[in-house]
Amino acid sequence: MTAIPATFRAFVAEQVGATVNRGVRPFAEADLPPGEVEVRVLWSSVNYKDGLATIAGGKVARISPLIAGIDLAGEVVASADPSIPVGIAVLAHGYDLGVSRHGGFAEFQRVPAVWVVPLGPALTPRLAMALGTAGFTAALSVVRLEERGLRPGTGPVLVTGASGGLGTAAVGILAARGYEVVAATGKQDEADRLRGLGAAVVVDRAEVAAESTRPLEAERWAGAVDCVGGATLPYILRTLRRDATVAASGNAGGAGFATTVFPFILRSAALVGIDSAQVPIAERRVIWERLGDDLRPIGLGDGVTEVTLDTLPEALTAILAGRARGRWIVRIGC
Repeated sequence: MTAIPATFRAFVAEQVGATVNRGVRPFAEADLPPGEVEVRVLWSSVNYKDGLATIAGGKVARISPLIAGIDLAGEVVASADPSIPVGIAVLAHGYDLGVSRHGGFAEFQRVPAVWVVPLGPALTPRLAMALGTAGFTAALSVVRLEERGLRPGTGPVLVTGASGGLGTAAVGILAARGYEVVAATGKQDEADRLRGLGAAVVVDRAEVAAESTRPLEAERWAGAVDCVGGATLPYILRTLRRDATVAASGNAGGAGFATTVFPFILRSAALVGIDSAQVPIAERRVIWERLGDDLRPIGLGDGVTEVTLDTLPEALTAILAGRARGRWIVRIGC
């Protein structure tokens, strides 16, 4: 017996010939895939990947029709798993949500229990989505850097793409942990906001994307969180300090990059890739618990932009056009 209504509102993208029709429409509970946990979705968020999943040629959606949304947070209304009881607040993100399985842009969703993260008292569903995949990826990046020895006081840490959702979370997490954060952004009107999140210095994006014929330059960064890729990653590698690491998670600047072996063989630099979608559930739950505690970013929940299912098209178009500032969250039911 399901606790989900026979039909509910959802934002659906459907391939029709060479185009994609997207919008809010009734969706049948019977068309949801099986899963042990049913959730009344209260909040979701807007991600670049969601934008791609809802346009022709986006190369993200694997089924059609698709309820988009790679994040969701809400209240359990039915559960076959005793460790996830009815009535608790939970979130789910990554894995196949919003890609090959219906996602968070819906009033209700059914998910596997092994994808579910119970929320502790430090994070409400709204705050959880103010973090979402972007905040989780930022936290995972910091965890990976610290696993390789990064510590406060060892030098400046660079965050690229700092005005986006992932970048602002990374700035806030690093600053809260006592790091000297240098935030790089192409949106200089965001400088004051980034300083308010704890950035010690804000630099122009052009500075960290400059090309050079030199395989190595002066050592600058004790570590870096790169949300951009493209020309930015070679610059970071050329300027990392000895034994330093860059955690790379984005390709807004391009999927390809050219570098040399010299940062790796002469400075012992490390390049660590961050794939937050497939993190095992045990580690995922630990990191989310820490996001309410020692990984909680400065300014969490401040300055977020709220949209609804009905205003999602404008938000999705804007994020694909690079007009996002910080986090956009979707109010679905409260």
